[in-house]
Amino acid sequence: MQIPNYIAIIIALILSLSISFLQYFYKEKYSVKNTVLLFCLRSFSIFLLLLLLFNPTINKVELQTIKPVLSVLVDNSRSISFLNEDKNIVSCIQSIKNDPEIEKKFDMIEFSFGNKLNKIDSLSFTDTQTNISEAISSQNQLYSNRIAPIILLTDGNQTIGNAFEFTDSNQKIFPVIFGDTIQYTDLKIEQLNVNKFSYLKNKFPVEIFLNYQGKKRISSQFSIYNNGTSLFSKKIQFSPTNNSKTILTNLTSNKKGLQYYTASIKEIKGEKNIKNNTKKFSVEVIDEQTKILILTSVLHPDLGSLKKSIESNEQRSVDIFVIDQFKKEIDDYQLVILYQLNKKFNNIIEEVKLKNKNYLLISGTNTNWDFINNQQLNITKNQLNSIENYGAIFNNSYLSFAQKDIGFNQFPPLKDKFGEITISKEHQILLFQKINGIENKQPLLVTFEDNSQKSGILFGEGIWKWRATSFLSENSFYNFDQFIGDLVQYLASNKKRNRLDSNIEPLYSTNSNINISAFYRDKNYKFDTRASLEITVINTDTKKTFTSPFRLINDSYQTKIENLNSGVYNYKITVLDQPLNIKGQFTIKKEQIEQQFTNANFNKLLKIADRSGGELYFKNEVTKLKKALLNDKSFYTTQEKKIVAKQLIDWKWILALIISSFTLEWFLRKYLGKI
Repeated sequence: MQIPNYIAIIIALILSLSISFLQYFYKEKYSVKNTVLLFCLRSFSIFLLLLLLFNPTINKVELQTIKPVLSVLVDNSRSISFLNEDKNIVSCIQSIKNDPEIEKKFDMIEFSFGNKLNKIDSLSFTDTQTNISEAISSQNQLYSNRIAPIILLTDGNQTIGNAFEFTDSNQKIFPVIFGDTIQYTDLKIEQLNVNKFSYLKNKFPVEIFLNYQGKKRISSQFSIYNNGTSLFSKKIQFSPTNNSKTILTNLTSNKKGLQYYTASIKEIKGEKNIKNNTKKFSVEVIDEQTKILILTSVLHPDLGSLKKSIESNEQRSVDIFVIDQFKKEIDDYQLVILYQLNKKFNNIIEEVKLKNKNYLLISGTNTNWDFINNQQLNITKNQLNSIENYGAIFNNSYLSFAQKDIGFNQFPPLKDKFGEITISKEHQILLFQKINGIENKQPLLVTFEDNSQKSGILFGEGIWKWRATSFLSENSFYNFDQFIGDLVQYLASNKKRNRLDSNIEPLYSTNSNINISAFYRDKNYKFDTRASLEITVINTDTKKTFTSPFRLINDSYQTKIENLNSGVYNYKITVLDQPLNIKGQFTIKKEQIEQQFTNANFNKLLKIADRSGGELYFKNEVTKLKKALLNDKSFYTTQEKKIVAKQLIDWKWILALIISSFTLEWFLRKYLGKI
């Protein structure tokens, strides 16, 4: 335990005075003049010696000089080497680094960025992606409490991340632009959006964003191919002012399995880079014929609306029967929709429970809730003899399947008997009730999943009005039909929840980092953190095998696969020590996104410079840049007071003083003849 400084000083002082007193005033008798001098020397020596033994901590205030930091961020992506600017960037770095005035004024630190931000060890210019926004944000975070201007050495071409030209920076940014700033004529596919899955003989949307850079009016041909066959073609015209086009088309899924497509815009005269004229994509086509049975106690417009929505997908068919007239077997159907239940449904309900049949229950003004409450469906409604209008509120936290908000809160209210709902089993609420505009946390649409059985309940009739409202709003039934289709697809599926799932895409680009997440659940379908997972990847041509373990990160098992060549790969994810695995295949295509740029992005770099209060420079203006940095008075050295804790034993001069004091005392005693 450390003795407080003031106590140590008091103890040392008392002990040194006491010992010296005993020596010179109690035992020996000297002349007063000599005694006092020797007493003081002995006391002083012993006092200092005792202080060294106690070794108190001394707080010392020091002035610390802090120079501004000069962060040099270097683009290490392939676009730099593709534009033949790698040697110029290295030369620029050396010019800044070796300048004595820069070294005197700044603490210089260098980082490279591409796929990620790194402290510069060496530059390879081989990164397959460029994230400028992350590099800027990281520097602002790292030096948030320092003066730290940023030199950005790049061509300004970003492939991933947020739009860097709008990045907020507390530090001035000085971009140095590398690459050709001449605006060449260029046509390119900017972006392509498509769903991962489609059903056989069904249509799926493809959205394409085209961009033109040039000074003349031109026309070109855009096409989509599958196995060399043209599926879609359209002539597109561009001008300097009308330089972007959006194409939305629907393709038909004619063949089962993973299908590969190529989107292409025909090159024009004078185009320097044609690699950005083509994009490849894939869609997995699923062959799944689903039969739906609707049993009803009443005739209602909802029935026809449901049938039209469900059968908008050609892979689904609907049969409607009044409950008294149904003579078939429910085993012929993947999903049974029970509309407005009453006692006539007793046999059907018993059969549904016995066979664990998937069902959707829709209630309304003619529903007998006393009958439902007695069926042991784990749901009851304490109904009153009054009718209520129930509006819908979308639940963003719904997990059972992906569903977007199609404007549910704007739909007309559904009608049902008023009463409190009680659910006694695990469930997911897709829509909440709203009465007179106020949410009451009661379910309007809820789904259940119990082992192999799936079910759902819609508390209200009048869904035909939702379909009509959706059409009036969108001029199309698509959004509503898609909602009903997704609900039916989920409920009709007999497939049990997988205990092991992954998020592997069917198509990747060459040299891209393949980040894989896997989800493992125990026998109760609860996420299990105790497992050990690994993935094995095999190239179908070379038979080269790669194995990687998964790491548990947050709520998933994750791994990363890097540096795979183009080709087709089979994979297998395995839970070690358990008979659980999933298999699949993915393709790595030859696509160098960093080589799709024809020149430097002058406008974006100028914008980030102006936005941050910095200035843009060309690669031949490095001397001008250095002069601006040296003359900028906002980059100044500061001084900070810093309290430094030092121990007394570290002060070597005290030991010298003790030795000197003891030596002088000995000399005087010798001189006086007292030794």
